[in-house]
Amino acid sequence: MKQTQVCVVGGGCVGLTLALGLVKANISVVVIDAAAKQVLPGDEYGLRVSALSLASQHLFESLQVWPEILAQRARAYTHMDVRDQDSFGKIAFNSDELDLPHLGHIVENDIIRYALINELEQHSQATLMFDTRYQQIHQSDNDVFITLDSGEPVIAKLLVAADGANSAIRKQFNLPITFKDYDHNAIVATVKTTEPHNNTARQIFLPTGPLAFLPLPDANTHSIVWSTSPAHCQTLLAMDDSDFNKAVMAALDGQCGLCEVQSARTAFPLKMRYAQQWVTGKVVLMGDAAHTIHPLAGLGMNLGLKDAAYLIELLTADNKEFASNRLLRDYERTRKLDAQKHIAMMQGLKELFAGANPLKKLVRGVGLSLVDNLGPIKHLFAKQAIGK
Repeated sequence: MKQTQVCVVGGGCVGLTLALGLVKANISVVVIDAAAKQVLPGDEYGLRVSALSLASQHLFESLQVWPEILAQRARAYTHMDVRDQDSFGKIAFNSDELDLPHLGHIVENDIIRYALINELEQHSQATLMFDTRYQQIHQSDNDVFITLDSGEPVIAKLLVAADGANSAIRKQFNLPITFKDYDHNAIVATVKTTEPHNNTARQIFLPTGPLAFLPLPDANTHSIVWSTSPAHCQTLLAMDDSDFNKAVMAALDGQCGLCEVQSARTAFPLKMRYAQQWVTGKVVLMGDAAHTIHPLAGLGMNLGLKDAAYLIELLTADNKEFASNRLLRDYERTRKLDAQKHIAMMQGLKELFAGANPLKKLVRGVGLSLVDNLGPIKHLFAKQAIGK
């Protein structure tokens, strides 16, 4: 039998970040994850990457994993270029305008996970259980009981569900969600171009959805996220590499020259999920288990990390009762409001940039051009985009 203060189900980046923040404050944590332990990624880039905000960087710095992330593979980006293919509107940011060394970093999720596990293994308060599934979860007024597939029980004062968008824990405890199908699939791939990216994160809004070009450590290599209609997604996946390369270059309007796909192409459906209730007794939702959002602004990972940071702050404060109901309700209320704001903002952007309605095109073009030419407003937009 294992007894712990916190049990985290889900060993992804967000769950591991929470675990590390807690063990550094001498709080015992057990992490249970059905996936294998993350090994050091090889030479090929992973397909799942995140645009880490400055706030996320500062969180990883405070947890002493940022040097390891940089030592493995990460690319700072200093410029952002956002434009609408179907109008004259565009907006560009650069770090010099904001007196910053950079706007953020593009990092593979596997690199983040590896660095977190590497650091957690240095702490006796952390128990990492990979390749491990649970059978049952029950809770009393003061404890949560998790029975593993092996039959071994784990008893915790708090259970954190960081088990992803299709959270089994959320379903078991009948925590209702608001759900919306974005009617988009996201294609991810690694692409090499003849022109260097110059540390610029690019996003172009197409009639069928946005295409993001994110700079990777190699000067001519990008991670792309192409959000588009399911029908167009299937067309793109069915293309041979040559035709796909031409489609990508045309969509980006040749900004980076000729394109050559370097990896497999994979796609996944995009859905908005928002848990109406994040806390039940001593069970708490976090990250994708609590909310998923359209990737057009690269906010998903950063929102989950903000969940982790706030829960770390609350649980490590000098409270008389660990994980009290008042504290958990504070977490739920604060993080729900932030998630609601960003979900609404992403839905508004998606609607504004969808389709070729002439009025929408005019609004988009005028709006982006005005923001690009009005310093104070532009700086406000930029700081929102980088998490300042």
